[in-house]
Amino acid sequence: MDPTSQAPLPRVLVLSLGGTIAMAADTTGRGVAPRLTAEDLVAAVPELAAEAALELVDFRKIPGAWLEVEDIAAVAELLNKRSSDTAGFVITQGTDTLEETAYLLDLLHTGDAPVVITGAMRNAQMAGADGPANVLAAVRTAACPEARGMGVLVAFADELHAARHVQKTHSTSTCAFTSPGAGPVGHLVEGQPRIHFTLPRQAHIDLPLVRPASVELIEATLGSEGLLLDDAAARLDGLVVAAFGAGHVPRTWAQRLGDLAARVPVVLTSRTGAGSVLTHTYDFGPGSETDLLGRGLINGGRLEPRKARLLLLALLRSASDHASIQAAFATHR
Repeated sequence: MDPTSQAPLPRVLVLSLGGTIAMAADTTGRGVAPRLTAEDLVAAVPELAAEAALELVDFRKIPGAWLEVEDIAAVAELLNKRSSDTAGFVITQGTDTLEETAYLLDLLHTGDAPVVITGAMRNAQMAGADGPANVLAAVRTAACPEARGMGVLVAFADELHAARHVQKTHSTSTCAFTSPGAGPVGHLVEGQPRIHFTLPRQAHIDLPLVRPASVELIEATLGSEGLLLDDAAARLDGLVVAAFGAGHVPRTWAQRLGDLAARVPVVLTSRTGAGSVLTHTYDFGPGSETDLLGRGLINGGRLEPRKARLLLLALLRSASDHASIQAAFATHR
C-alpha cells in the first residue's frame, strides 16, 4: 500500500501536570520530585509514534497534592477550546488527587473528545515503573472512536474507569484504582481499548467559576463530639457530611446539622465508599437518615464524599442557588 494513501493519525494532546509519573531524583539522590516533561514521558514509549500525532503541553510540574480547583478549571477551559480540532486528550498527573481531578473535569468538560487521565504509582527510576504502559494505554484510548462521548476516563493498569465511579483504594499498589459498586467500563486487551459499557454524561457546570466559596468535608466517627461543626457554622458556604452506613451520624450532631442546613447547603453522603444514602428506611430519631433529610440536608445518593464536595463547590462557585443545588444532586447521584 502506498504510504501516502494512509489515513492521517488522530491528533491527541498530552498535557502534563506533574506527579509521580514525572518524578525523578536530583543529583544528590534524595527523594524524588516532579522533574520530567511531557516530552520525557512520551520519549519513554516509542510505540506512541505509530498511534497518534501528539501535541505536548507542560501545564504544571507539581505533585498531585498541590493541585487546586483553579488549576483544573484552567485545564477544562483549554480542553473545551480544543475539542473541535483534537481527537482526544491525555492528562498525566499525581495519583493523590487523580480521582477528584477526573470527576471535576467531567463536570466542566463539554466536548465529545475523550479525556483520559493517568499517572503512575512507581516513579521512572524504580524497577517496574508503570508510567510508560499507562501513558500508552491512555493515548490509545484517547484516540479510540468508541471512547468519544464518554467524558473523562481513568486509564490505569490496563483498566478504564469512569470518572463518576473511580477511586484510589490503595496507597502504593500499581492496581490502586478501582470503581467500587460499578467496575471498570473497559480494559486494554492486547494493547487495544475494549469498552464494555457506557454511562450517561453528567450535566455540565458552566465555566468560569465566577465566585469564591468554601466547602469542607466532615466525617462521622464513633463518639465524635462534632466540635468541627461549630466552626463550620461561622466559616463555610457549604458542607458535606461523610456519614456512617446509609446516612447516619451521632445524635448530638443532628440539631447542629439542621441549624446549619437552614443557612447553607449541607450534603449527606456515606463514608463507606460504595452504596447509597437511603431516604426513609431508618427512623430511630436524631441522626437517622430520615431525621437528617427532614432537617433539610441534601441527599448525596451514591456520590462518595470527596466527589460530592467537588460537585457542591463547583455549583456554589458557579453561583447556583439552593434550589438548583438540590436539583443537581438529585440528577448526579
